[in-house]
Amino acid sequence: MMAGIRTAEAADEAAFRALWQGYLAFYRVTVAPEVTDTTWARILDPDSPLTARLVLTEGRVRGFAIHHTHLSTWGTRPDVYLEDLYLEPSARGLGLGRALIEDLIALGKAKGWGRLYWHTDEGNATARRLYDGFTRSDGHVRYRLAL
Repeated sequence: MMAGIRTAEAADEAAFRALWQGYLAFYRVTVAPEVTDTTWARILDPDSPLTARLVLTEGRVRGFAIHHTHLSTWGTRPDVYLEDLYLEPSARGLGLGRALIEDLIALGKAKGWGRLYWHTDEGNATARRLYDGFTRSDGHVRYRLAL
């Protein structure tokens, strides 16, 4: 299957929003509409570190990898956090998730990023099989405090 990967553009808004709703439903969470609006605006803002890469097949957006760069105390080059990776259900098992991660790896090498990292739900066995093919879990536990 021929897949194309590119950075999100303004014309992708409807496709992104449909995928985003699927992503939220998958994790059984909701966010306020203004959060989705802000996320989309940040993705399109060239001055924002938040970026989305989209994977397309047959001319249709099938998934996304939302990521952002940040400085780190563990190296001299920026780290990249893959915050959200999602494929519509009919696109799973086609190698598109792997293609999105490989795209970020290639992009990171070209841009001089130091590390690419992500996390997933402990029980997400399907995603963990994919991720374990790239690297082992580093064993860190995440803590989240709402402010």
